[in-house]
Amino acid sequence: MLRSRHYIGASVLQIALALYFATVLSFNVRFRNLFKGIIFFPYLINGVAIAMVFLYFFQPGGTLDSALRLLGLGGLSQQWLGDPEVINYSLAGTSVWRYLGLNFVLFLGAIQSIPAQLHEAAEIDGANRWHQFRYLILPGIRPIIGLSFILAISGSLAVFEIPWIMTGGANGSETFVIQTVNMAFRYHKVGLASAMAVILLLIVLLVTWVQRRVVPDERVNLS
Repeated sequence: MLRSRHYIGASVLQIALALYFATVLSFNVRFRNLFKGIIFFPYLINGVAIAMVFLYFFQPGGTLDSALRLLGLGGLSQQWLGDPEVINYSLAGTSVWRYLGLNFVLFLGAIQSIPAQLHEAAEIDGANRWHQFRYLILPGIRPIIGLSFILAISGSLAVFEIPWIMTGGANGSETFVIQTVNMAFRYHKVGLASAMAVILLLIVLLVTWVQRRVVPDERVNLS
């Protein structure tokens, strides 16, 4: 469970980026449809394909190291998937790139559901983009933000696909779900693995209950 902190931190960053891009692209911006497609496209790609692509991306002398050398930052090159101090950050960054599009679409849909008349009235009253975000957009999409946090935290606790394919849990990247799978199929302790799965389910339910208590599902009256 301790390694899940990297993915939970990455999930918070992912939600912040998704909210930022959704807010910016909800206004009239040049090429905004192109940017929407670029942000959402990774979510449409199969997780196995993404893991294989980033496996080569993080290889020593691979795409990332070559890009760093091109920028004059070759000294930052290291064992991205071999160093236990770095590997979980690399895997978490891969997850951010993959799932950013999901939260982006959720936020963008919620923002676009806010009546355009309210934005027009805010602009007439002299509200800038920051004021519109703080007093109009943010309260209007509060339930969606709460839902995104539930999905992000539960996903962070149950992360499996990307670390399993890219590292197999080696070099300190073994997550709770990988431990559960190994317990069942490598060590043949099916009962213990089942108990671990139930514990994970209870933790996710507890997180969901706490989130619903702390951030109640309140819908802002926009009429």
